[in-house]
Amino acid sequence: MLGERLRDLRRRSFVGRDREVRLFRSALADSGLLFVHGPGGVGKSALLDMFADVAADAGRSAVRVDARHLRLGPDVLPALADGEVLLIDTYELLEPLDDWVRERYLPSLPGDALVVIAGRRAPGPRWYADPAWRDLMREIALGNLPSADGRAYLAAQGVPEKLHDRLLAISHGHPLLLSMLVDAVGKGAEPYRLGDVPSVVGALLAQIIDEAPSPLHRAALELCAHAPVTTEDLLRAVLGDEAEKLFVWLRTLPFIDDGPNGLYPHDVARDALDADLRWRDAARYAELRRQLSVALRARILATADEREQIQLLADVIAVDGSRSKVATCSNPPATMQAYADTLQDGDRAPIIAMTTAWQGEEQAELAAYWLDRRPEAFRVFRTASGEPRGYVACLELTETDLGADPGVNAMWRYAHEHGAPRTGERVRAWRFFLDRDHGQLASPSVTLFAACQTLDALTHHNTAWTLVGAYADPALWAPTMHNLGFEPAKGAEYTIGSTRYPVFAHDWRRTDVEEWLEILHARQAGALATAADGTDNTVLSEPQFAEAIRSALRDLHTPNLLQENPLLRSRAVRQNQRDGNAPVETLRELLETAVSVLPPNLRVLADRTFLHPVTTQERIAESLHLSFNTYRRHRDRAVTSITEWLWAGETGHRTSTR
Repeated sequence: MLGERLRDLRRRSFVGRDREVRLFRSALADSGLLFVHGPGGVGKSALLDMFADVAADAGRSAVRVDARHLRLGPDVLPALADGEVLLIDTYELLEPLDDWVRERYLPSLPGDALVVIAGRRAPGPRWYADPAWRDLMREIALGNLPSADGRAYLAAQGVPEKLHDRLLAISHGHPLLLSMLVDAVGKGAEPYRLGDVPSVVGALLAQIIDEAPSPLHRAALELCAHAPVTTEDLLRAVLGDEAEKLFVWLRTLPFIDDGPNGLYPHDVARDALDADLRWRDAARYAELRRQLSVALRARILATADEREQIQLLADVIAVDGSRSKVATCSNPPATMQAYADTLQDGDRAPIIAMTTAWQGEEQAELAAYWLDRRPEAFRVFRTASGEPRGYVACLELTETDLGADPGVNAMWRYAHEHGAPRTGERVRAWRFFLDRDHGQLASPSVTLFAACQTLDALTHHNTAWTLVGAYADPALWAPTMHNLGFEPAKGAEYTIGSTRYPVFAHDWRRTDVEEWLEILHARQAGALATAADGTDNTVLSEPQFAEAIRSALRDLHTPNLLQENPLLRSRAVRQNQRDGNAPVETLRELLETAVSVLPPNLRVLADRTFLHPVTTQERIAESLHLSFNTYRRHRDRAVTSITEWLWAGETGHRTSTR
């Protein structure tokens, strides 16, 4: 018969959930309640199908009820005969009757009744408040399939083995998504990420996510999918004053979990929401990412503890990396309770030991040299117990560091040959990186290293060059470094022992932090952003900068001459340029601001001489009751002060005026 054939097919395709089936078989020998819960698509209905078959094999009849097909009323749930098993699906729709079900309906059933309730949410606190229900009820929380079960399912469905790892990574073992991907593969698709199959994304969202009650609720859901964790503060920063209401609503969703730092969605829901918004509204996707980045950056910079800052960045990197198309950026390992710390007593020996093991004695001797000379440059990655599991070192280079280390010599030489640091500017070099167990391959230490690099970029505003000379495999790491705006520093490669180390470089004067972040956001949003090499931007020496200021003041009211001023492509102008504002206008505004901070006597002189000239300098001197020689001295002092103020912005000693 058709029913028997369906049962046979269902059993052959049902994989995993052995523990749950064993619990049900055990419960058949007794009465009571099994309360199954989990997010949409996790396999609750399929599990109830299997329970019905197991009950039939045991000679017991199963009564199946789906709340989607019920009408609320006095006889909403059926009466049971002796020995029958009741299977209630989609129980979240019956939650308005939860008290009645618990207190009136279930106690009225025959004494040998076995009831299985399946819904998206766990039993509420009133179930556990009653000691009798605590004894009679068994709770079953359904999660995604373990890897072994997922592989068994894919094999049973005839999916080529070469696709197993990819489909399991996309689905995270979520049963419904895995079955949808199997169907897509059967139709010829070979997806690399969830966004490659928009039809699957739409169908998945319809199954696991109820329709949000308003556009604002939908925006909160999308924000939650992008943020590592969501708090009321984050919702308020991005979405405004409705944050408390939105946070409470998010907590009610079955695919949103509470964590020690806030709310986070299940991986499948996160990926589906991300892929859907990116496909459906690319502009809104990019804007959401920008707003979230601004809020997270403000939170990170407002955090006083460096360890916490690095962990916040590691969480962001882990979420963003899961969407990257670059292999070494994709799916960065979670930190797994590892954390970054400063160098402590007892760290020297394990650092030298792991360096010797992975990179040889010569490299270990150089690590020892810098441990003695620059201990503050090292960050140690520790396990939860505090044991060193990896380390990184970022050296701030000076001319006195040259001679002992070929890597430092090469990076210093490259920086000076391709745009020497100006007075007050730094050259920072990532010279060492290792994980004790994995070397430079995927590990929690890789994620923490990336977080350390990002924090360094966000907090060291007066850096001219950042160079990365820590990686030993250029083929492996070049795509990642390019994606992050670091290009090969040709000629800066160096050899330690038998290993040739590549160097990657970024000149922050050509592409500053704000521009760098914009490029990263564009790439993450799917835009075709070009490499952040900033080749059209100008790096001026201090004398060149001073001469350009004098020219700008002289040409301030001659637009065709001002358009040729090299300051228009300088860091100072780019940092302060507002959307829609031309560089010339930004330069004028900067000069006006610089004049406004002068002492009162110089401010008036500079305003009349440069900003609002109406006559000759001789007559300006007369109007100020100054001899012309005194006027010229004051004018030159004003120009010097204007130059110094703008130079501080150019070299990162003063933040932008925005």
